[in-house]
Amino acid sequence: MSARMRNRRQRSRGSVGKKILLGVLGLLSLVGLAVGGFAIWVLDVASSAPAIDSLKAKDGGANSKVYDANGNSLGFVQSDLLRTPIKLKKAPKLLQQATIAIEDENFYEHDGVDYSAIVRAAVENAKAGEVEQGASTITQQLVRNLYIRAPEDTIQRKIQEAKMARDYEDEHTKAQILTAYLNTATYGTNQGRTAVGVKAASEVFFAKDVEDLGLREEALLAGLPQAPSDYNPFLSPKLAQQRRNQVLDAMAGQGYITPAKAAKVKQEPLGLKRGFGYEQRDEQYFFDFVQDELIQRYGLKTVQQGGLKVYTTLDPKLQAAAQQAIAANPTYNAANALVSTDTDTGAILAMASSSTYDTSQFNYAVQGQRQPGSSFKTFVLTAAVEQGIDPETTYYPAPATAYLTLPGATEPWSVAGDVTASALNISDATTYSVNTVYAELGIDVGPENFDATAQKLGITSDLNGYYAEAIGGTETCCTVLEMANAYATIANGGVHHDPTAIRKVVFPNDKVDKPEDVKGKRVISDGVAYTVADVLKGPLDAPGGTAYGQGIGCPAAGKTGTSEEQVDAWFVGFTPHVSTAVWTGNAENRIPLPGYGADLSAPIWHDYMVVAASEPCDDFPAPKDPASLSASTASGTTATKDRDPTDSTTSEPPAPDTDGDGYPDTAYAPGVDTTP
Repeated sequence: MSARMRNRRQRSRGSVGKKILLGVLGLLSLVGLAVGGFAIWVLDVASSAPAIDSLKAKDGGANSKVYDANGNSLGFVQSDLLRTPIKLKKAPKLLQQATIAIEDENFYEHDGVDYSAIVRAAVENAKAGEVEQGASTITQQLVRNLYIRAPEDTIQRKIQEAKMARDYEDEHTKAQILTAYLNTATYGTNQGRTAVGVKAASEVFFAKDVEDLGLREEALLAGLPQAPSDYNPFLSPKLAQQRRNQVLDAMAGQGYITPAKAAKVKQEPLGLKRGFGYEQRDEQYFFDFVQDELIQRYGLKTVQQGGLKVYTTLDPKLQAAAQQAIAANPTYNAANALVSTDTDTGAILAMASSSTYDTSQFNYAVQGQRQPGSSFKTFVLTAAVEQGIDPETTYYPAPATAYLTLPGATEPWSVAGDVTASALNISDATTYSVNTVYAELGIDVGPENFDATAQKLGITSDLNGYYAEAIGGTETCCTVLEMANAYATIANGGVHHDPTAIRKVVFPNDKVDKPEDVKGKRVISDGVAYTVADVLKGPLDAPGGTAYGQGIGCPAAGKTGTSEEQVDAWFVGFTPHVSTAVWTGNAENRIPLPGYGADLSAPIWHDYMVVAASEPCDDFPAPKDPASLSASTASGTTATKDRDPTDSTTSEPPAPDTDGDGYPDTAYAPGVDTTP
């Protein structure tokens, strides 16, 4: 080969080498440009992430808990989310370590983003040909839980999340971050309720407090947040066990436990025990009443997820006494309900029923509107005393049957009375519960007046202004709670307090709200209240009184009541400090009872009040403003101070008794057969 040809070949080779070099340099330049462009794009996306301090974290909420007056738990308000935040010191150290080992082994070294974990995950996922490992740190997961409302699985969102995680780390300690994570991570859903946070998860999966968990339980919980549905131990126990064992291996690999310890625990079963602490409630009728009162006051969301601590007025000793009194005095084929209130505050001390919550959620004490019978006479008496009518010196005739003329009526109102006398004063008519006298008194007082008195004392049910209401012939009145509360106003010297089941509510920020109507409102004078209370001592203390023998050894007052057809039996009574109403009846059918209020409800009242009102055993205080009384009535046409015993409003029956019930066919139905 000539020298010329050799030189040409060398020039040719050189040209090829240069071309290759230029090509490589060009490719690297393109790669560099691409990398640089990608880096610029990443920085641009990251810079679009909102500043942490400009965001409001999602309120994960917490379940509200209800307590009795002594601080004993009655249960949690029901919610689809179960969550009770705790401080980090309440979470066992091994649970913290297990969480870090499986979720973020470099938690204490990185600044919110673990770049080595990103590389490791990329390599492992490339080998597997699918995504098997994630690289999100605990901080990134927390930021996602707190600030990203609907996280999308995109690279842009992950970049923004990483930037937000670094910002979050700048403003929070590692302890704060771990605490927040353990309180916001989702651990699984069971029967429609999702456990959020380790405390709720401990109760749901193990029926334990988080502080009482062992290593096998801690490892299981630590593994759930990655895929709570897949690893749900109740639904997929094998997968859950595999995941738990991965956590144990990670703990051993990072030096938190020894390999021998991990191997030993891996052989243990899961140790599951379904917990119902968030669902179990005591005194469920009362609990429902409290929950309704809370919702009316604060709204549903706040009540369910506001983390409220609700301290109620329910006295566990008195609640037990109420239940025992009902159990000791059963009535065949009938139900009982009792409500007892503090006369000074309106606080509900006891709310009991003979029914069981499992068979019926209907609360007889607050939902059942039943005719009060003669126990409604107390409101007629109070209205009369307000009008200046003296119960001791004002007399009415008391025939076996009275035929009374009502304004605008074309037929007389026929009223039967169990006690017959030429005349009785109002006080004695109260002691013996004489319908004829109270019907006449009701006419003189006026139904619009005694209904208004009932309502200002505490009756909230609708009243219709019927004359028959004077002897208990109501249509939609009254509940046991209403009666206890209305009588409490009399016991409290004429000052009314709205009834409440809640003493105080403590919010998560330690703000305290006290719904109790402590001040109250004066609705009648203390002189009127004192006079009425003194008259109402008669049924308990006077021989022949409708509740004679049911006294409690301390000054007390009260009134029996039995509705028409003998289907509702009442006793409502009080001391200066406690007012209690008892009802007996059939909730679904108007079945006649085997007795009256004195026979069926008064013994329950007695047994309960012996416990509830024996101390202090004081009398009603003398009034500062005594009632001004006389024998004149509102109309002045029926009652007199010195009635002629021969004067009577009776006459021959104006209509035939074709049905043979002993009463004229034209008799007005409500209250006709009302018995004391």
